[in-house]
Amino acid sequence: MIDFVRCGVEEQGGSPSRVFTYESGDDEAQNLIRLAGRYIAEILSLALLLGPTISIAVPLAAQRPGPDGTFYISTYTDQIRVLDERTFEVVDLIETQHGMPGRFVVSQNRERLYVSDATGEHIEVIDLAEGRSTDSFTLSKGNEQFRFRSFDVDPQETYVLIVGKTTTKLPDRFEVGSSVIVRYDLRNQEVMDTIPWPDGHARQSGNFMFSPDGKLVYFSAEDMIVLDSETFTEVDRWEISRELEAGLGRIRPGFSASYYEEPGFFTGLVRMTDPINNRRMMGVARVNLAEKDMEFYTLGPSQPVGQFALAPGGGKAWGLYSEIGHYEFWAFDLRNRQVSTRREFAGRPRMGLLASTDGELLYIHVAGNTIDVYDSDTYDLLRTVDVGGDMRGFVLLPGSDGP
Repeated sequence: MIDFVRCGVEEQGGSPSRVFTYESGDDEAQNLIRLAGRYIAEILSLALLLGPTISIAVPLAAQRPGPDGTFYISTYTDQIRVLDERTFEVVDLIETQHGMPGRFVVSQNRERLYVSDATGEHIEVIDLAEGRSTDSFTLSKGNEQFRFRSFDVDPQETYVLIVGKTTTKLPDRFEVGSSVIVRYDLRNQEVMDTIPWPDGHARQSGNFMFSPDGKLVYFSAEDMIVLDSETFTEVDRWEISRELEAGLGRIRPGFSASYYEEPGFFTGLVRMTDPINNRRMMGVARVNLAEKDMEFYTLGPSQPVGQFALAPGGGKAWGLYSEIGHYEFWAFDLRNRQVSTRREFAGRPRMGLLASTDGELLYIHVAGNTIDVYDSDTYDLLRTVDVGGDMRGFVLLPGSDGP
């Protein structure tokens, strides 16, 4: 009776060697196994010599360590669902104080999550290590409702810059105030001051972005206006409203931060109009905000491609071609400045795209309660993950070994 035969690989003298272990209940079986083992060993030795000609499959888990990030996902509940990226299992549920979560802002050290609620009246602080809400604040009081349009937190987490407006409930009507910029002190929990609009031009909304050291604030408008983070006076300006060079046409870059990019750098798709032939062109721009420098190259005529997702390391990226009934993955070789592959797939009417923390997977999310997981090389659909509710907010934070 033969119980089992085991085969493995050991290093001997710096070279791989096949090792067989036999276990059996009778001597005759042992002899048969030894005879078969010699033939198997000769075949495997031949395979080692041939090398590229014969390949031996290695389990996927042995080829790479795998992703090690964490998803923080808000749904139409008063909870933030925490998913482990490696297993796609819900490992925690963080209760929020003010109902459905809205927008997420991650602190620079990735230790806290600043979350607005669905009404836009409250911002609360989530301690990610403790997995709980530790603080919250609102600017509404009495018959005045202040609603946030956008906000950002300075790198030292001393204050929050908030864009919003106040609606006052009167006996016979609602009076809507002008859009303002407010600086809220997180330590003393009070409004520090109201910031004048850059250029004196009030807007319905505005996007602010802090420099990595927190000394500067970038305000994206017709031009990129650089403000001192203490006085909020203009210290510099990047006139992105102008053409980079004569005849090129205006390029308006978008600034979407990525954990796979160096701090202060931003890479993404941009469009411009060729003024000579009056045609729209599509390309990739890498922006260095501190140096007011933009490296731009065209890929060809503009296509309905969006959702630019950078890979770890910054040498590759993906985008989504999206038309009704026609969806494609586009892979961008950023080092050779070209589109490397296009692959049609069964997409969704609305899609978000994100690369895994190891660059081996692509995540399609948004518009539903599932994340579709694709192989980033073959674009095969590997699995569909049910997150337990329709998604509103979506953040993937790399683990301790990530970028």
